[in-house]
Amino acid sequence: MPTITLQVHTSRGSALEEITDLVQQAVRQSGVADGQCIVYVPHTTAGLVVNENYDPTVAADILATLERLVPEQGPYRHGEGNAAAHIRAVLVGASHAFIVQGGQLLLGTWQGIFLAEFDGPRQRRVIVSIQPSMSQ
Repeated sequence: MPTITLQVHTSRGSALEEITDLVQQAVRQSGVADGQCIVYVPHTTAGLVVNENYDPTVAADILATLERLVPEQGPYRHGEGNAAAHIRAVLVGASHAFIVQGGQLLLGTWQGIFLAEFDGPRQRRVIVSIQPSMSQ
């Protein structure tokens, strides 16, 4: 089962960095034709989002809504000053599983995969594990 670690540099404090092409490249490199691809972000202040990748205002709306739901300054007890980033990461989650068919990620027409950064800018790891189907 091939596992590939991607390095993704984020440029802002909060951002959705599209990584669809990087994940697809990892799937192609694995040589797996049919199976599943698990994408995991091993960070407590970042996560993974699957959503529209055509219109960038969707990503802006997602970030703005998360910022309204979990404001930077709040009655948080966490001493590092990044409690909001931890909470936002909990809301979006750290992993997704995708179907691989014909060596390609099976995504919807407008779907993209995004690293959700909530405490940047940083260098982040994204772990991609590609598992062949039982019939391969």
